[in-house]
Amino acid sequence: MKTLIYDIETGYNQVKAWRAGYNLVINYKDIIKERAIICISYKWVGGKVQHLTWDSKQSDKRMLQKFCKIIKEADQIVAHNGDKFDLRWIRGRAIKHGIELPYDIITIDTLKWARRYFNFNSNKLDYLSQYLEVGGKIPTGGLKLWDDVILNKDKKALAKMVKYCDNDVLILEKVYNKLLPYVPNKLSVTENRIDCPECGSNNMIVSKRRIKASGAKQTQLQCMNCGKYNTIATSIYERFN
Repeated sequence: MKTLIYDIETGYNQVKAWRAGYNLVINYKDIIKERAIICISYKWVGGKVQHLTWDSKQSDKRMLQKFCKIIKEADQIVAHNGDKFDLRWIRGRAIKHGIELPYDIITIDTLKWARRYFNFNSNKLDYLSQYLEVGGKIPTGGLKLWDDVILNKDKKALAKMVKYCDNDVLILEKVYNKLLPYVPNKLSVTENRIDCPECGSNNMIVSKRRIKASGAKQTQLQCMNCGKYNTIATSIYERFN
């Protein structure tokens, strides 16, 4: 299974405003320059981190042309808050540039995993990575970094932002791997129901047997390679054993 881990950093709109304050309404006609994606960092599970950035004119078109092709190669893509934020941004910018992107992408959102299956003090990536002892985010210095990248076109600032994004992908993969054995599968890499759906290994042991209220018998298996659990009908398990 080809699993793609990714993260994006985005720019802000540049707008006309008569005054500063809270609860202000900014009309879309007051946008001077549209926001765009600054950089995308990504890696295949087990591979090296790579990244793409917008061009010297701060256009994200070429970057998205390349990344949308990469997405098409993936069986599933992983991001933290990716369903609500990252992928929507990518779709919004892709349609702006007329770039083709499949609608039926299999996504894994580790933020949704954290909220649904666990009870952490925080579901933020920085907290999860530290709680699970796999690293932490790199400080950015706040909005000034975005100002330097967007308004000043500072190459050093852009390099710092890319480094920040690269690190997010590294810790995201580690968080993903930590959470993976505790959540259901979306896809299976094997047609054999008794093999591990995550890695395809046949090194499975019986973890638990149970009978549902309906009377159906189930056998829970655990993979000795990746630790993933897989629950199947006992009749299927007995057919192969």
